[in-house]
Amino acid sequence: MSERYFDADVRDGAETFARTKHGILIGGEWRDAVSARVFETYNPATKSLLGVIPEAGAEDVELAVDAASRAFNEIWSKLPPSERQRLLWRLGDAVEAHADELAVLETLDNGKPVREARVIDIRNAIETLRYCAGWATKLTGETVPVSFPGEWHSFTVRQPFPVVGLIVPWNAPIMMAIAKLAPALAAGCCAILKPAELTSLTALRIGQLTQEVGFPPGVINILTGAGRGVGQAIVDHPGIEKISFTGSGAVGQQIISSAARTMKKVTLELGGKSAVVIMQDADLDKAIPSAARGIFGNAGQICNAGSRIYAHRSVYDRVLQGVADFAEKLVVGNGLLPSTQMGPLISQAQLERVCQYVALGRTDGASVVIGGNAEDETGYFMRPTVVAQTRQNMRIVQEEIFGPVVCVQRFDDNNALDDLAMLANATEYGLGAVLWTRDLSSAHRLANRMRAGTIRINGGGLDPALPFGGMKKSGWGRESGREGVEAFTETKSVIVAL
Repeated sequence: MSERYFDADVRDGAETFARTKHGILIGGEWRDAVSARVFETYNPATKSLLGVIPEAGAEDVELAVDAASRAFNEIWSKLPPSERQRLLWRLGDAVEAHADELAVLETLDNGKPVREARVIDIRNAIETLRYCAGWATKLTGETVPVSFPGEWHSFTVRQPFPVVGLIVPWNAPIMMAIAKLAPALAAGCCAILKPAELTSLTALRIGQLTQEVGFPPGVINILTGAGRGVGQAIVDHPGIEKISFTGSGAVGQQIISSAARTMKKVTLELGGKSAVVIMQDADLDKAIPSAARGIFGNAGQICNAGSRIYAHRSVYDRVLQGVADFAEKLVVGNGLLPSTQMGPLISQAQLERVCQYVALGRTDGASVVIGGNAEDETGYFMRPTVVAQTRQNMRIVQEEIFGPVVCVQRFDDNNALDDLAMLANATEYGLGAVLWTRDLSSAHRLANRMRAGTIRINGGGLDPALPFGGMKKSGWGRESGREGVEAFTETKSVIVAL
């Protein structure tokens, strides 16, 4: 972005798009929902109206499935893999060309600092499109020797699900939409994308870009609306053979139950309560700010947020003070302002939820070192919060809060690696974990014992090439990497008598 952060015309363009009359995308056409119902979307930093969005329902899902099925049978399945690759790469170029606009639109709709949206979310979306584009030409089977009497040629092939349903959350709208669209399209599927009701705008803009770069009509369909309405209809429809969902554990369990009726394949990326373990030999100059950014980034509204910090007693005081100092200096405000380092929570309901967890922690005996309260009444702002003197059985330690609240606990020399692993593993979640130590042996041994889908040692981030997903109640299956693309295919065995 420029020194001015972004040009005034970029903001004007994003706001104009938000106010534009929107439609749902079915079969290459933008149209009203069959019911003609709409809902409003608001800027969480100002509580002001951004735009009016169509509320799709079961009738629209029916139309979208028909359009996607026709597109798959008549066009998409007949294109060579290199054409899917080319279209995905062109979409990546289009997202890059409109990166500032998309970042501002994301901030208006979600609230996160625009620089964070630009540098993290939009960049990740671009890289995901380009990474998955390469897989379009590389999804292969293998030849398999068999032991039947006679002479045979046996092999496997990977074939896409014709129509898939992609349901994305509100905390990283564009990044998560692309994280599901890109592998599905690379695999050869046609998609029905449902953005979160609270944050639909960037998905609608991406829909326009897919048309501009030449995706055939019906390959990508976008239905906006509530999860209990259009989302449930997507899960229930027998013509959709695969669901990829990111969101809460409660909704994930409902999807499993509903999908069982039609035997849909399901990928679920659900909640987390990720542990950050800081050993006595850790590089604290790196570990402390990293741990703070890991919980206060996106106002803590990240499934993989490091919301539990376990620090060795010899460094505990410095870690606690360092994270608290980081929190105190954070500038909380409207994400469009250059000075803002942490934006608002997504809604009044989410703000109340986070404040209730802090109050519950106090009731249970925890000590709030800093923060713990709403910021002001302009938007849904929460002060970054550091909590100490917690116990493992406290709800504030065990349950996902999805806000800028971190619990800091100490461990001592009596805690062997097995004990540390037990601390890190002592929740129903298993999405991620972070470990800080200079001891390579301890790092590998502890990482081996941690029950989480992604372990980061001494830093690092998430990359489209790395599989991402959770253990335990953090989900089913993996997104990203080779596994993420293959999840949108089924393996077929073929045997030929020679």
